[in-house]
Amino acid sequence: METFLACFEGATVYLELGIRHILDPMGADHILFVVALCAAYAYKDLRKLAWLVTAFTVGHSLTLVLAAFDLVRVDQTLTELLIAVSILITAILHLIRSWRQAPAAHRLDYGLALGFGLIHGLGFSGYFRTLLGQESCITGPLLFFNIGLEAGQLLIVSLLMALNWFWTQVLRQPMRPWTLGISSLVALYAIYLIVSRIAAFG
Repeated sequence: METFLACFEGATVYLELGIRHILDPMGADHILFVVALCAAYAYKDLRKLAWLVTAFTVGHSLTLVLAAFDLVRVDQTLTELLIAVSILITAILHLIRSWRQAPAAHRLDYGLALGFGLIHGLGFSGYFRTLLGQESCITGPLLFFNIGLEAGQLLIVSLLMALNWFWTQVLRQPMRPWTLGISSLVALYAIYLIVSRIAAFG
């Protein structure tokens, strides 16, 4: 019992680190992905959006656990490139749908969120490994770090939906320019990330 409790000693530090990591402006790619994921959804679609974010969480939690226990290891430079590609694909998908005024294909979105979550989990794992140091048990840190990541994601989603409510209800603006505007900005930055990360291979 003491050994089990020792795994969770000081683990709340990892909760804070998980929140800080996903909200860190220096690692804006994870923020951008959550923003891109939410761009086609209005505040009234909060339940669907919650399931979407949950699918992303399941994906990144799975690969983060596997990587933390050293069951899977991928070159970090390649992982960062794939993360940027996942952001671009998500943004372009919403741009196409919005341009055609087509409804969101929710089943496809859930699958993409889960799949891209697997890639992002590998990105989180690189940072998580640097935090572990000499920890003899990683169960507590891993659990709380994951919870911190989820809390950070929900904070981003809440802020975005509050802005969406202001856009659609207070300013009385339609959803289409909201989705087009956000997705376009995210896509442009994702292209910049892809180009810079491809250059890193040289």
